[in-house]
Amino acid sequence: MTRRVFDSARARTAALVRLGVVAILLGAGVLVIAEFAPSLTDPAWIQSAVSAAGPFAPLVFVGIQTVQVILAPIPGQALAAVGGYLFGTVVGTVYSMVGVVTGSVVVFLLARRFGRPAVERFVDDAILERFDDFAEHRGVAGLFVLFLLPTFPDDALCALAGLSPIRLRTLVVLVAVGRLPTFALAAAAGQSAEAANYSTMVVLVVAGLGASAVVYRYRDKLAGVAG
Repeated sequence: MTRRVFDSARARTAALVRLGVVAILLGAGVLVIAEFAPSLTDPAWIQSAVSAAGPFAPLVFVGIQTVQVILAPIPGQALAAVGGYLFGTVVGTVYSMVGVVTGSVVVFLLARRFGRPAVERFVDDAILERFDDFAEHRGVAGLFVLFLLPTFPDDALCALAGLSPIRLRTLVVLVAVGRLPTFALAAAAGQSAEAANYSTMVVLVVAGLGASAVVYRYRDKLAGVAG
């Protein structure tokens, strides 16, 4: 079940106006980046920039991983691979998960504050329909399965979760546990690339894609077991 956040048309209109202003500013920022600094969406450039931050590299990386959830310029798993390359599998995964959880909380709270009409402006109708059909019937278990799928965008999923009755702490658990496997695999692949162990890197990537395909194929059964 979804819930509507606003109790009156006036409150909803005012919130949409405020969100519209924020959206315009964010959109302008994205256009500026695309025009004048397209390298900000390039994982290779991000890797170089983070490395150049020296002792502040972990904070820079966590910040970028947080922002990617909110604005989604590049997939989080791609950044997780960069984290593995820079910091190793374990530490890189930890940094990635801190950033992803933080960004997910921000998106979740924004969606809960501004409600479904606002989310509908930024989430594709097809994704919204898939979420409504699956999560409404499967509840928290269904959300968990969706978080296991790396193909489901973090920002859209957390925004949609913000429309559901689940609590914030439940979302944190869902993100931390559901996203962990693919982010850990991506970090391991990144560390393998750093060590020039490309055969292992390929195996890890294939394993991640295969596991994701299995989750997608049996998503209904998995949701039933998890529930």
